[in-house]
Amino acid sequence: MCSPLEQFSLIPVLPISFGNAVVLSFSNATVFTLVSMGLVLASVKLSLGRGFSRVFPLGWQTLWECFYEFIDGMCREQLGGFRRRFITSIFAIFTLLISLNLFGLLPYSFTVTSQLSITLSFSSGLFIGITLFGIRRHGLHFFSFFLPAGAPIALAPLLVLIEIVSYGFRAISLGVRLFANITAGHTLLKILSGFTWTMLGAGGVLSLLAPAPLALVLVITGLEVAVALLQAYVFSILVCVYLNDAINLH
Repeated sequence: MCSPLEQFSLIPVLPISFGNAVVLSFSNATVFTLVSMGLVLASVKLSLGRGFSRVFPLGWQTLWECFYEFIDGMCREQLGGFRRRFITSIFAIFTLLISLNLFGLLPYSFTVTSQLSITLSFSSGLFIGITLFGIRRHGLHFFSFFLPAGAPIALAPLLVLIEIVSYGFRAISLGVRLFANITAGHTLLKILSGFTWTMLGAGGVLSLLAPAPLALVLVITGLEVAVALLQAYVFSILVCVYLNDAINLH
């Protein structure tokens, strides 16, 4: 029986390397990322077609308008006057994560967000951008964020060190949370699916009992769809929260 972790293996599709030092191979993660983004762009193109000017939207336009209104409300609540400046980026993050998470639930697909290296790179890149924005907005005053107001001067070195470590772990926790939730759910689905398939092939009494784990697989699949949507939302709203901290130095 195949390992439930085999589904997360990175497989080179188009090997590209320059000696032994530089490897730029296209993997299955790259392929499914491009395919997922292509499907999203195609659906956006459909929603922005001839029917976009309808007073009562239909089809894809309805879906994308609901997504946009949802993100707009979230950005208005978290970012206030900076909403218009960042809503496009937050909407792109939310849409990309939903597409990658849901696309990974299809049979014979690959879950890109199950790769810790990818989720950490994504979260770290965003966090570096948020930090640079905070420095640009506040200058050197941004570093007061690492010293709580009213703290004793004698404890300042220790408090600053703790705050810097805590600040850096935001980026790590952002990527690890997404990776862990997606990986755990897919692993459980693989185990239950393999168990159900084994019972169906065993014959006899076991095959008669197979509908029970099969029903459980369907329930877990529904929960995984909910987790895919929820993790995209959690990731996006935490980015908004961190942006809010960089704007107002909370």
